[in-house]
Amino acid sequence: MLVIGLLIVSFSCQNYQKVLKSADNDTKFETGMDLYEKGDFNKALQFFDLLRAIYRGTERGAKLTYYTANCYFQTKNYTVAGYYYKQYTQMYPRSEHAQQCLFLSAYCSFLNSPRPELDQSSTYQALSELQQFIDTYPRSKQVKYANELMDKLRDKLETKAYKIGKLYYRMGDYQAAITSFENLMDNYPDSDYKEEVLYYITVAYYLYAQKSVFKKKSERYEKTVEAYNNLVYFYPESKFIKEVKNINEEARKHLKK
Repeated sequence: MLVIGLLIVSFSCQNYQKVLKSADNDTKFETGMDLYEKGDFNKALQFFDLLRAIYRGTERGAKLTYYTANCYFQTKNYTVAGYYYKQYTQMYPRSEHAQQCLFLSAYCSFLNSPRPELDQSSTYQALSELQQFIDTYPRSKQVKYANELMDKLRDKLETKAYKIGKLYYRMGDYQAAITSFENLMDNYPDSDYKEEVLYYITVAYYLYAQKSVFKKKSERYEKTVEAYNNLVYFYPESKFIKEVKNINEEARKHLKK
């Protein structure tokens, strides 16, 4: 039985190569589609890659582009999959899969979005593409999911901004830390990190004031008090109050001098 199985596999491989090298495009198309249906995406791609240019602009060309994108998606090559999904929407905007492909193109960018510590170019790209999908198909059933994906991407950008602020703080670059944290508050006023950010801003302004030239000290001690008041206003029971209370008192003392 093993020998028979090996003979069948060998014959299938020979037959597959024969079709691949033949001039019969109809047979190539049917073979590629059959391989796709069987889940052999890498082999199917060899046929699709040969045929896309030949059938470009036709109904069969649309199918080839669509299934090419699906092959790459199934093999988790989201960058190339996204490229072909986008190409489908550009070349065949009125075809049956245009809406789906516009969403999947954006979804591929979402899947390519890295963890917060890394460069977030893909995250911004995904946000832009998801918004484009929502604007183009506002009544789509996928709009709700697209908005959920955008929320996750924004959370990632928010986390990155928070970590950048903390990194500057730990490095002792208090001016950069303050700028980063204040930008975070401007961009994400309801941030989950708000309590921690207000704490870091308070301490950073105080330490920054201490290191400042005399004529700048007063302004930065005032900012310390202001940041402290914001923390107390928004989080009167904050675990940080006890620590920054002393900082606030010291800052006020300096302002009275």
